[in-house]
Amino acid sequence: MMKSAVVTGGADGLGAEIATLLATNGYRVGVLDIRGDLAEQTAAGMENAQALVADVTAADSVERALSQFGVTPDLWVNNAGIVRFGGLESQSIEDYVDTLNVNFLGSCLCARLVAPGMLERGSGHIINLTSVNGIHPAPGVGLYSGTKAGMAVMTQAMAIEWGPRGVRCNAIAPGFIDAGMSKPIYADPKVREKRGGGVPLRRLGSGDDIANAVLFLDSEAAGYINGHQLVIDGGVVNSVMAHLPRN
Repeated sequence: MMKSAVVTGGADGLGAEIATLLATNGYRVGVLDIRGDLAEQTAAGMENAQALVADVTAADSVERALSQFGVTPDLWVNNAGIVRFGGLESQSIEDYVDTLNVNFLGSCLCARLVAPGMLERGSGHIINLTSVNGIHPAPGVGLYSGTKAGMAVMTQAMAIEWGPRGVRCNAIAPGFIDAGMSKPIYADPKVREKRGGGVPLRRLGSGDDIANAVLFLDSEAAGYINGHQLVIDGGVVNSVMAHLPRN
C-alpha cells in the first residue's frame, strides 16, 4: 500500500529535496507551500505528487489543504521556516512575530491539525525540522534559535502524548547544510571553505543528508524511535573543544 506524506515549505530548497526523495521512494506526496505557482511547478516534476497551497500560520488554510489531499497522511514533515538576520535589539517587532509564527506556532498548529486523524487511525508520524542553532544559539539570527529550541521540546511533548496512541514524533536538527535558506550564504567560496573546514567531517552537509534522514526515520527500521532529535551536522555541536587552544 502506498504511503502518503505532506511536506510544508515543500516548493523549493530543503523541502523540495525531501518531497522529491519521498516521491522517488513510492510515497504519494503533498507539496505544501504558501507560494502556489512554485508548489505546482515542483509537484509537476514528481510522480504521485500534488501542490497544496496553504499558510502554515492560518488554521483554516491548513485545514483546506488537508481536505484537498483527501486522506490523513502517514507522514507530516514540518519543514517551513524563516530566518531574519540582525541583532536582537535591532530587529523589528514584525521580525519577532513573523519568526515565532512561522517556525514555532506554525509547526505546532500543523501538528495539532493533522494529529487527530492520525490518532483516530492509530498510526502516523510527525517530523519537525529544528536546527543546531536550537542547541547552540548563533548570534545575529533573532528569534530563530529560540523557535528551534522550542520545537525540539514540543517534539518531546508530542511524542509522550501521542506515542501511546500510535503516533510517533521526531525532530531533525540540520547543521551547516548547503541547501534551502543557507544556500545563498554558501555561494561565497570563502564562506564555504571556512564553514566546511570547521566541521569535523570537513565538508558542508547536503540536502540529501537531511532528506535521507527523513526517509530513515519514517522507515520500519526506525519504528522504535520516538521523541528523538536527530542531529545531522558532521559533528559540529560536539566539536567546541577542538576549536579552543590547549596551551
